[in-house]
Amino acid sequence: MFKPTAVVTGGAGFLGSHLCDRLLAEGMKVYCVDNLITGNLDNIAHLFGNENFTYIKHDVTNFIHIPGRVDYILHFASPASPIDYLKLPIQTLKVGSLGTHKALGLAKEKKARFLIASTSEVYGDPTIHPQKEEYWGNVNPIGPRGVYDEAKRFSEALTMAYNRYHGVETRIVRIFNTYGPRMRLDDGRALPAFVGQALRGEDITVFGDGSQTRSFCYVSDLVDGIFRLLMSNEIYPVNIGNPSEITIKQFAEEVIKHTATKSKIIYKDLPEDDPKVRQPDITRAKSILGWSPKVDRQEGLKITIDYFKKRIAHLLV
Repeated sequence: MFKPTAVVTGGAGFLGSHLCDRLLAEGMKVYCVDNLITGNLDNIAHLFGNENFTYIKHDVTNFIHIPGRVDYILHFASPASPIDYLKLPIQTLKVGSLGTHKALGLAKEKKARFLIASTSEVYGDPTIHPQKEEYWGNVNPIGPRGVYDEAKRFSEALTMAYNRYHGVETRIVRIFNTYGPRMRLDDGRALPAFVGQALRGEDITVFGDGSQTRSFCYVSDLVDGIFRLLMSNEIYPVNIGNPSEITIKQFAEEVIKHTATKSKIIYKDLPEDDPKVRQPDITRAKSILGWSPKVDRQEGLKITIDYFKKRIAHLLV
């Protein structure tokens, strides 16, 4: 029986591994391509016995070879947290530019549909709230966060160029803050940082006064939105995220409550160019994809904290 074939770059990462799960569940053959600079084989270990799953260790800034037919390419390879892209600035720029170019070249060769993982960071420190896809952003191209923001903005431009000039079928998803099992405890984002500190009985570090906002989307909701976009006819960017907005201080308080620790909140200086607000306008996702998030933050937080408890216990063994 015919099975469509998908390639997921960055497939051993947090989001990439969940996408591999979903595509396999949809009856596809999946090639996972990852050089493991931020990915982890633990995220895909459960798939190694699956005859429809193939892992390839490869840096996608170099020519990508996949044998046979390819129907879908999902380009998720990139450092995606501040601690990673500040430590790996050149690799971040290269995977957003050269990596996107190589992945689009594969899509052109195979006549495959291509989906690029973009980000809410293309909006920078926004002057429009909530953020709509039509907003062009407020990004500092030479600031420390610019290596990620501009890499993603370039990757969107290159994706549209391949669509218009070469006729490649393309999709662009702008991903807002996402959380769930398989996040790294040390990836520097608010949720794993707060949960890790709370579970270790440490004080929770909030940058700035904690009034900046974020909107957290559970990973299964995000993956569903991405799959719907992949299967749609929409070529322009679509925000996928949960519009339930919360301040960082309130979020830290929620983590303390759910972990039942005695951690206190301590405050440090806000990093340069850190966005003050972040909330997706998901009108397009609702109307075009029939998508909206289903998992509320309290439910998703409980599942994620349970996962981190097991990870910490495993690390202590």
